[in-house]
Amino acid sequence: MTREDELVAGVLASFEDTPDPRLREVMTGLVRHLHAFLREVRPSQEEWQRGIDFLTAVGHITDEHRQEFILLSDVLGASMQTVVVNSSEHADATEATVLGPFFLDDSPRIELGGDVAGGAPGQPCWVEGTVRDTDGRPVAGARVEVWEADEEGFYDVQYDDGRTSGRAHLFTDGEGGFRFWAVTPTPYPIPHDGPVGALLDATGRSPMRASHLHVMVTADGYRDLVTHVFVEGDPLLGRDSVFGVRPSLVRRFDVHAADEPTPDGRGPGRDWSSTRFDVVLAR
Repeated sequence: MTREDELVAGVLASFEDTPDPRLREVMTGLVRHLHAFLREVRPSQEEWQRGIDFLTAVGHITDEHRQEFILLSDVLGASMQTVVVNSSEHADATEATVLGPFFLDDSPRIELGGDVAGGAPGQPCWVEGTVRDTDGRPVAGARVEVWEADEEGFYDVQYDDGRTSGRAHLFTDGEGGFRFWAVTPTPYPIPHDGPVGALLDATGRSPMRASHLHVMVTADGYRDLVTHVFVEGDPLLGRDSVFGVRPSLVRRFDVHAADEPTPDGRGPGRDWSSTRFDVVLAR
């Protein structure tokens, strides 16, 4: 046994008496893979310190409005891989994707047909759909949470004026239906003025995300669903910076002239778009 093998064995042995079996499994798996990585790339001590400095910088820039560790997890594909390994047994349900760093609790409640945009700039977009279970039964009273960037590519929390816009929640009707106004999703960059952005620059990668609307659907007795609605035809669908695109989540957004009647009779005063997104929840 080499000195490297002896060290790995010793570290693994140190976790043998961990009372929680799941924690023991996690820690020993982490040790095996971390040491395998080190033995493969064989970093110098200076390189290892640079890695520690990078993670320290990720921690320092993280606050209640910005989660740089989620961004790091996202751009490494770890967030999406976690989604994938937890979704394989629910093949009939709507596919999940990454949460992203901009979800907030306590969003405003709107009624059916209300306005998620809340003053966010962008082309008005009518979104409607139903929530059903895998047997086709409607799920009444499901909470539908929505959040998105505006046409400038920013979420409300990225502004410094305390605004709340581009996020809200509503509840499905007795037939599982939901409908609301938002703004048409457009491509935008993830925050790239910090250490994760520096990593992307150093590796020649783009920070751009494909156009999408975040949707979270929850209901008693069903698995929580975190997903996106992507825009058909977006050239970024094949190179989303956080690997979150699933083909089943891509929808057509039809564009309408300003004088074309809207489903609720509202006159948005300009061109607008519409799409349909039906959701299937797993029990």
